[in-house]
Parts: sequence; C-alpha cells; structure tokens
Amino acid sequence: MTLQPTTSLMAHVSTPSGLVVKIGEGNRLVFGRGADADLTIAVGRGLSRRAGVISVISDGAWIANISRTHALYTEGDGYRIRLPRMEEEGEPSGGWFVRSGTTMVGSRAMLDDGQSLVVTVSGNGRIWDALGADNSRIRTDVDSTVLPLYLDPMTKIFLVALMWCRPWLLDPAATTPLPRTPEIARAALEVTGAYHELERFDREQEFRDRLSARVAEHIKVLRRKITERGLTSAAKRLSDEVVVRILIEHGIITRGDLGRLNDPAWCSRQEDLWWTQLP
Repeated sequence: MTLQPTTSLMAHVSTPSGLVVKIGEGNRLVFGRGADADLTIAVGRGLSRRAGVISVISDGAWIANISRTHALYTEGDGYRIRLPRMEEEGEPSGGWFVRSGTTMVGSRAMLDDGQSLVVTVSGNGRIWDALGADNSRIRTDVDSTVLPLYLDPMTKIFLVALMWCRPWLLDPAATTPLPRTPEIARAALEVTGAYHELERFDREQEFRDRLSARVAEHIKVLRRKITERGLTSAAKRLSDEVVVRILIEHGIITRGDLGRLNDPAWCSRQEDLWWTQLP
C-alpha cells in the first residue's frame, strides 16, 4: 500500500468478516486471496491471489481488475459490471469509478453469496478509461458505457434472454441443457401467467409457430448485438451455449434477475408487452 498523507477524502472498504479498512486520498489498496496482497480475502471464492486495486484520488475511488486470469465485478443498484482483465504489465486499462455512495466488489461467486467487499465513498459511479499509470489522470468521457451490452428489463428481448439463461443461472456448472426457441416461448407464457395463451400454444400449431418465430427474432437480435459490441471473435460461431455464456459472464443477465419472476409488477408489464395485443 502506498503511504502518503491522508486528506479529507476517504474510502471505506468493508470485508465479509466485518473488518473495515480506510483508504485516504493518494493511497491505493491491493486485495486478493494471496498473502502478498494488502488486504487478504479469506472467503474469496473465484478470486485471484492479487485480484484488484482500489485507488483513492481527489474525486473518488477507482476500482480495477489486476488479474490476468480471473474476472472481477462491481455491483450496485441496477448494475453488475465485469471489469476488464489485465492484458499486459503496468497499470490496468479500465475500471469502475465511484464518485459517491457504495458499490460491492468481488468475484461472481462472492457477489452471489453475499460475501463481497463493500466500498463506500462520497459524489456518483461511472466507468472510465485510464490514460496512464498516474491514477490522477482519469478520462471523464460522458460517452463511456456502464455495460458492454445493456438490456432494459422492461422489454421483450430481456424476457427472452432471461428465459434462455435461466437454466445456467440456476446451474452454474452449465450441465443443464439450454431451452430451444419453442421452449423459451412457452416459458415466457408460464412466468407471465398467460395461461389462456399457454393453452392455445399447446393446442394450435400455427399460434405456436408464430410465437416461436417472434422469440427467434429476439435471439437473432441478441446475437447481432453481441457481435457488434465485440464481445466475441467475429470468426467464432455463436452457438446457443456461447451466447448464453457471454450474457452471463458479462453480467448482462444475472442470477439476481431471477427475482423479477416473483415481482408481480414486472410480470404484469411483460404480459402487457407480449400478450394483450397478440392476434
């Protein structure tokens, strides 16, 4: 940890064990599973030995992934961000900037298990690109994006993506077969309580084919968005398994999104989108 005079700006890092570490302006903290980290996280399942760094500058705290092998995420109200891995020696190329408030940090397993670090500072969070090794030189482009791909939960394509990913969200080992287009369509009817349409889906081939075709169009759009965002090699075949893995690994669809299936307001909105004007 760099030791420099502490100013009024302070970040507080709370660990799963209850330890609270203060980081003053101009200081940085390296955390991970290894004993050589400034802060060793004993419960860091899925965490690298030197996983991440939290740097406090004049405007807030900058959180970056310094591992070349393990994913690191930040999570808050309405977002889960996968931070880019280190690709070469030196300083990380990107990270999550917290100007104000609280964000959770850790591996996906730590976040899912409620065992993350909690970083609290004072202003707003936004993702930035670093210009160089000097942590005070932070790019403040308003066009920087929070997620490589964002799906609005109040859209039909989100429901399709959630139903597609659901088996692997429930089975992180990814041994459960993924649903095909007709199965996604039927699952959408079930979770939105569209029982009249569900009976029709099972009874009428034409209706079943029409609804399955609508789902297929959304899946086509998801594949195109993934390619456009550069989330996979252009030469790589986007099989169902590859697409679902990308959606989950990049935090575009998360295990927490399964909670929407028990939210009457969200289900009612999806029912309105899909079924009230269905011919």
